[in-house]
Amino acid sequence: MTPTENFISHLIELRDRLLRIVIGFVVVFIALFPFANKIYALLAAPLLSKLPAGGQMIATAVTTPFFVPMKVAMMAAFIVSLPHTMYQLWAFIAPGLYAHEKKLMIPTIVASSLLFLAGMAFAYFLVFPVVFGFIVGTAPVGVAVMTDIGNYLDFVLTLFFAFGFAFQVPIAVVMTVRFGWISISQLKEARGYVVVVAFVLGAIFTPPDIISQFMLAVPIWLLYEFGILVASLSKSEKLPTILPPAI
Repeated sequence: MTPTENFISHLIELRDRLLRIVIGFVVVFIALFPFANKIYALLAAPLLSKLPAGGQMIATAVTTPFFVPMKVAMMAAFIVSLPHTMYQLWAFIAPGLYAHEKKLMIPTIVASSLLFLAGMAFAYFLVFPVVFGFIVGTAPVGVAVMTDIGNYLDFVLTLFFAFGFAFQVPIAVVMTVRFGWISISQLKEARGYVVVVAFVLGAIFTPPDIISQFMLAVPIWLLYEFGILVASLSKSEKLPTILPPAI
């Protein structure tokens, strides 16, 4: 097979994998769409539980009551179809990997997906109640907190992705060590900088109260330490490195 034919075959394979990803997402979305309002109600529960008796959310645009639940259903479909998506991406790149890389990539993909979901769960069950309690509690007397459902969705999605990506820290730490980009001793020396960056991220992605900032910064630091521990254990077991041996 000529280089051109090989390149075209890879493009065709990529097209087929992407098509399967889209089909999987669409099938899940169609299945979840009838429950879009219920899913949004579940998503809005942390805020509604903190509002005064009779408090509610509002829709300020004509199409918002339809499009916001649809966006929520799309987000849920993305999460549910994520294993299928990751499998298709894995199936595309697997033929070009070494045997030891294949052994490493599968647990990495699984761990990354689980950690992202864990980050979202942490935000929903622990961070949201604190953040929304702070917001509602600091409202001036006589001011009714009535959040637009579109703005609320944007806010919670920002926190979901912030915590989902924050929980990827152990994966990033382990992979940088496995690729040989940085040593464990250098990671330990960088602890102070990591703590500072963690609190900066907490200040950016959370409301301006010290509790919610700590709830993002502290997990980042702890996950960083956990990543160092896992990287140290993998080094002590002398697992094969990602990079191929020099010729």
